[in-house]
Amino acid sequence: MEYLNDYYDDAYLAGKIHAGEHRHSIGGMWDEIGKLQFDFVRDRGLSRDMAFLDVGCGCLRGGIHIAAYLDPGRYFGIDLSERLLNVGYTVELREHNLQHKVPRGNLRATDTFDVTPFGQAFDMALAVSVFSHLPLEHLTLCLTRLASSMTPGGRFFITYFDCPPDHDWNTPLRHTPGRKISLPDRDPFHYRGADLEHATLGLPWRLATHGPWNHPRDQWMAEFVFTPDVG
Repeated sequence: MEYLNDYYDDAYLAGKIHAGEHRHSIGGMWDEIGKLQFDFVRDRGLSRDMAFLDVGCGCLRGGIHIAAYLDPGRYFGIDLSERLLNVGYTVELREHNLQHKVPRGNLRATDTFDVTPFGQAFDMALAVSVFSHLPLEHLTLCLTRLASSMTPGGRFFITYFDCPPDHDWNTPLRHTPGRKISLPDRDPFHYRGADLEHATLGLPWRLATHGPWNHPRDQWMAEFVFTPDVG
């Protein structure tokens, strides 16, 4: 069976987790990227009392840093894989003595970005190495679903592989650093700035910024601001 990406292959993830390789299954660079994403959101104004949503949190590579900083109960995460959420909770949060700060109910599996079961409005959200593995319509779906659960002015940051205007979108693109090759139609995917704008059409979101942020594999960061008075 052909999967959209490895995260849809439950047998693959089960094998990695059984072998104690759950950190590698979500792309590795555990310490570097985990700390990088925490530093990013803190520098962008994350405060301890904010309600924070980690989209595609996996086994909590960034979550352990962000949850440690936030007040208890303010970190929430969604992921495609229940297995990764379980190992994040039972292994990573326990190892870092953080289970008291993240109730298990704050971690939910969904394949449609459905966050309504939390019953929470979020001040900030982040998706690292999620949309680099998904086609553009998934970003539109995510923006649509999050629109019911963000505070006005709330910000959603996503990483992605950028396709510059002078590159033919239909051809592979090598990124430096990291030497990853992104593609228009399969994992890993690349987007143009215009694609990010297109994903917000008819939705109460505004694309505010996008550009590099020192990611070791050349993923860029885009910022969407929730603007419920438009869309």
